[in-house]
Amino acid sequence: MTSDTTGIPGAKIGHGHLRVADLKRAVAFYRDVIGMRVVLQRGDQVAFLSFDDYHHHLGLNTWNSKGGTPPPKGHTGLFHLALLFPDRATLGQAIDRVQKAGHTLTGAADHGVSEAVYLNDPDGNGLELYCDRPLSEWEIEADGTLKLVNDPLDVDTLVADGRAAS
Repeated sequence: MTSDTTGIPGAKIGHGHLRVADLKRAVAFYRDVIGMRVVLQRGDQVAFLSFDDYHHHLGLNTWNSKGGTPPPKGHTGLFHLALLFPDRATLGQAIDRVQKAGHTLTGAADHGVSEAVYLNDPDGNGLELYCDRPLSEWEIEADGTLKLVNDPLDVDTLVADGRAAS
């Protein structure tokens, strides 16, 4: 097998699907706090949510996890699911909803190419809420690789920008 470093133009991750302990609680979080809409829900077993008219960006299920607990630290599995917002104002508004709902951010970073905050959903699944900077602002290293950084992010200003745009 050979290594192809060109990638596949146009391909992208279409959706994520998470196991949750309590579907009602998870749907309420992703709908009321994150801002998604429920596309379809089947009782207390499965729900599909979207940010827009797409069939679903996120699936939630209790098929093998109803009443379960988060996986212990030190095990393999999902590190986080990244939710891309269209711009700084929309990201700031999402962060504002998260904080007003009493959820704690576990981190925040300016990555050079994007601005991001991190938190856990009610089932302990890691989430990244982020927005990309315009492609024209992305820095390229001398060797041609993308410059990614992990600098501090001013979350308060991001939230204030979101409120100002409301």
